[in-house]
Amino acid sequence: MNLNHWISEYLKAQTAALQSVPPLAIEGIVRLLAEAVANDRQVFVFGNGGCGAIASHFACDLGKGASNALGLRFRVRSLNDNMPWITAIANDHGYEDIFWRQLEGHARPGDLAFALSVSGKSPNIVSAVKWCAAHQLRTVALVGAGEGSVAQLADTVISMPEKHFGRVEDVYMTICHVISYAFVEGIVSRADLTAGSGAKSQNGA
Repeated sequence: MNLNHWISEYLKAQTAALQSVPPLAIEGIVRLLAEAVANDRQVFVFGNGGCGAIASHFACDLGKGASNALGLRFRVRSLNDNMPWITAIANDHGYEDIFWRQLEGHARPGDLAFALSVSGKSPNIVSAVKWCAAHQLRTVALVGAGEGSVAQLADTVISMPEKHFGRVEDVYMTICHVISYAFVEGIVSRADLTAGSGAKSQNGA
């Protein structure tokens, strides 16, 4: 195997995966988060494996960097971070319950749930999104080419034509950074939220 050729092809495929994401779709999620922070809604983020790590990273970026820049605090929680609770739920009830049983203790109607799943069919993700729908939470999902039932259940979905876990997760991390830095770099400011515009459009209107 020619390693240099394989790396070049991998990077080419990674670029194609990233370019498959419509900027307008990311803008829609930025606006949802702007609305959530303006109205003091809780934001929940969750996923399995690498997606779970991204959920924790995203919660950190919103809770620290974006909140500091905005001058308003994102009330954001990664459902991947409380290992005693996760293992207790998995042990006593089942792994498919680890997210919705946490939501049961914290979520309120109007809150925002953000699910990350490459396959879009992990039972714990599916059950959590169903629980959110039944309890009037707004839902966002990032899914890979497998899509699965999560793509049909969530209110707002970004799907990409890619099944490679590494590439999909790298795109998820980029999407989450774009969202966070829309606040960090002042593209969405506290003045925008006060004025009710949520985020600036490309022409500044």
